Amino acid sequence: EIQKNHAAFAAILSDGTVVCWGRPEDGGDCSSVQQQLANVQQIQSTSSAFAALCGDGSVVCWGNPTNGGDSSAVQDQLKDVRQIQATGFSFAALLADGRVIAWGSEMLGGDVGRVPSRLRNVCQIAASDAAFAAIRQDGTVVTWGAPANGGDSFKVYDELRNVKHIAANSCAFAAIRADETVVTWGLGLRGGDSGAVQDQLKHVQQICASWCAFAAITSTGHVVTWGHPDRGGDSRGVQDKLQDVQQIQATRNAFAAILADGSVVTWGDPESGGDAGQVQDQLKDVLQIQASESAFAAILADGRVVSWGFPTAGVIPTTAEHESSVEL
Repeated sequence: EIQKNHAAFAAILSDGTVVCWGRPEDGGDCSSVQQQLANVQQIQSTSSAFAALCGDGSVVCWGNPTNGGDSSAVQDQLKDVRQIQATGFSFAALLADGRVIAWGSEMLGGDVGRVPSRLRNVCQIAASDAAFAAIRQDGTVVTWGAPANGGDSFKVYDELRNVKHIAANSCAFAAIRADETVVTWGLGLRGGDSGAVQDQLKHVQQICASWCAFAAITSTGHVVTWGHPDRGGDSRGVQDKLQDVQQIQATRNAFAAILADGSVVTWGDPESGGDAGQVQDQLKDVLQIQASESAFAAILADGRVVSWGFPTAGVIPTTAEHESSVEL
């Protein structure tokens, strides 16, 4: 497993140790905690720090102290940790007993502040770029962090009942309830306001998020989108093609959907993969799609890989001698 932030990488090796590289002050140098990095199970990253979950339930942090690289203020509480989530500036750890511990930038998710007493019996944590949302076992939701990024859910407090899953983009959250309807909050233009499509958000099975938009798949295989229109929030140009959708993946500003017949439909920012025109005739019998920040890669049934999007973001070069696909 490899995790990255804005300037560094951290890789978990097969023996559970960790290797880092990149800008030292942002987590590229883990020598100060190297001896503690044993039997590592998971690594999460903020914009400039890393947090590793070890097999014994302890947590090891390094990188920029302001953005989560220093957990000393809560280290004695970081025991029996089961999951770590990260915003761009802070971490939140879910403990085995259902409590949540946060650290990092206080205003951007690192301080549970007014909600510590409510962070009990938590079963899932989601993170935007600067806020967290926690689902409790009774289906209610607790939020904290930057209000504009979804840290304030007061306006939809009464609607956040029987929540089963929460999806997050950079500035907003979307919660799927037990009745398969959706509740959204956060920055309106970035997906926090689903009012224009609310009547369509029924029988929702899953939600995929780009940086500024959401795409929901319904039980009938249709897709409903909202958020920034130029970054995937407006799918009207391809809506007639979005039938029998099985899976959706997102880059930072675009979406790609696999249909039941193995074909692919894309929309959003063309430079981020929203336009697959140059390889569309190759996108047949697609089994799986993966995404970088600005490009998509599709695995075909015959083992080939077809990619599209921003050329330097993972797209296989196209030349007279080299098609934009490779065999694995």
